[in-house]
Amino acid sequence: MASRPGILTDWPWKPLGSFKYVILAPWVVHSTYSVLVKDKNERDISTFLIFPFLLWRMLHNQIWISFSRYRTAKGNNRIVDKGIEFDQVDRERDWDDQILFNGLLYYLACYTLKGASRVPLWNTEGVIITILLHAGPVEFLYYWLHRALHHHFLYSRYHSHHHSSIVTEPITSVIHPFAEHISYFLLFAIPKLTLVFTNRASVIAMVGYVTYIDLMNNLGHCNFEVIPTWLFDIFPPLKYLMYTPSFHSLHHTQFRTNYSLFMPFYDLIYGTMDKASDELHETSLKRKEETPNVVHLTHFTTPESIYHLRIGFAYLAAKPYTSKWYLWLMWPVTAWSMLLTWVYGRTFIVERNRFDDKLNLQTWALPKYSVQYFLEWQKVAINKMIEEAILDADKKGIKVVSLGLMNQGEELNMYGGLYVSKHPKLNVKVVDGSSLVVAVVLNTIPKGTTQVLLRGKLTKVAYAIAFTLCQQGIQVATMHEDDYVNLKKSLTNSSDENLVKEKNCTQTVWLVGDGFTEEEQMKAPKGTLFIPYSQFPPKKHRKDCSYHYTPSMLTPTSIENVHSCEDWLPRRVMSACRIAGILHSLEGWSEHECGYKMNNVDKVWHSALQHGFQPLTVPLKKLAHY
Repeated sequence: MASRPGILTDWPWKPLGSFKYVILAPWVVHSTYSVLVKDKNERDISTFLIFPFLLWRMLHNQIWISFSRYRTAKGNNRIVDKGIEFDQVDRERDWDDQILFNGLLYYLACYTLKGASRVPLWNTEGVIITILLHAGPVEFLYYWLHRALHHHFLYSRYHSHHHSSIVTEPITSVIHPFAEHISYFLLFAIPKLTLVFTNRASVIAMVGYVTYIDLMNNLGHCNFEVIPTWLFDIFPPLKYLMYTPSFHSLHHTQFRTNYSLFMPFYDLIYGTMDKASDELHETSLKRKEETPNVVHLTHFTTPESIYHLRIGFAYLAAKPYTSKWYLWLMWPVTAWSMLLTWVYGRTFIVERNRFDDKLNLQTWALPKYSVQYFLEWQKVAINKMIEEAILDADKKGIKVVSLGLMNQGEELNMYGGLYVSKHPKLNVKVVDGSSLVVAVVLNTIPKGTTQVLLRGKLTKVAYAIAFTLCQQGIQVATMHEDDYVNLKKSLTNSSDENLVKEKNCTQTVWLVGDGFTEEEQMKAPKGTLFIPYSQFPPKKHRKDCSYHYTPSMLTPTSIENVHSCEDWLPRRVMSACRIAGILHSLEGWSEHECGYKMNNVDKVWHSALQHGFQPLTVPLKKLAHY
């Protein structure tokens, strides 16, 4: 929102929320009906193609968003180092509004203007006219409109909304108040209306011109340099006919320079070209891929989780993961991605962060879904990918690799110990985060609790929790004989008296892990608090009980570029396994934390608090909107 919003700031369909797309339904239905029902001579293919064209624009923009986020995470050719935060993602979530707006006006033009419908596929004169009109009137008028928008009156009411994003993403290019978009549409309509009124319009000219505008808009706001200097060396005038991402980035950091639309020619004429444009262009191109201090290794969960990645749909990634019914419409892409995971065998970067200028952090993902970890014949391939990622990190000089989700399974790799035993000379430290997980669970149990029930798969975390609680004099109950026997073997004689087996579960604090069934859940008393100690949350079958998040903590504000949620966790909440890797590097601990080895729980917990991580003590309903 602009600092002092003016009239026509909001889009007219804002009250419709996610149902805003219905405004196009009558036009889409009518144009489709006309093509299917009318005679061949009466059909208007050009009007029918408007809806597919709008879909193409959305796809084109999404490709740029995903590619830009991937490239800026890697770091090579990045222009501005600062990160973006959740407020920018929220502000830019409705980037498709301008596509809906343009779509409505396209339909109106086709049904009201003679020469706007039943246009041919190609018209040479029309293409030439479009190019000339854009280079002349459109670029010239935009330059002066843009300078006017930087006058304090218009800037505070309209254009400041766009400049709230100092670090730009491709889609930042279309984040403007409604009134601004009206002026831009009128400006870009000059070539299109000229073609319509002179009967020179064609599908290629119309589609090509708008695609060119989208391409250049996305290019100028992508925050990584992609235009090579040799291109301008071969043809020097091109430097003033086509801007670069670094050229426009200076406009967002300096504000009073580089006003041109896509052609710096007008900045050159009127003396507003930033003197640092050439230098920033060259230095950005020379920038190498970033080497982080800490890498967190994760993987896909459900097939739909690909859309919740940071490089997926930005707004979905900025919210805790939940299944959305409308993502079923994406089933062709989902199915294709699943097939790709059987072929592609390398990790890729999905996120980067910076911690208080001390550490560079990256998250790498294995292109594998959770279900694949349960397939015996997939385990060899998965282990190989994890091993290659660790060796790659070691080769790059990365200090710590933390294993997230199922990448640290006991059956898969003995909590990561397999790789350390296989490569004893590793310099990179492998961390499974189990000690911090134990600490988080222990500090989540409400004060004054005298009994807990432990249920789920017994892991080294479960054994450590049971041992610590029994040592503290808190009674630990189990529901099954096998669990009771195995836990009793791990306890000392002085503490095993606090371990009991019960059939009637009266405890109101349950510590649950993988394998916790719905039947067992239904046996809990009303008001029970379920605290997971596993990487995955239990399914919620009880509305009269409370469910805590999987082991995690609130991050300090000094962690930058946090604008996506980690799986199902709320905003700015990070899993204990991921935090453990950060702490390992900050403290300079020299040993691995994997296999059946754990660090001192109290030491790790105090380290987390010392570095600004906070326990999740706020009410769960409030935290969901954090």
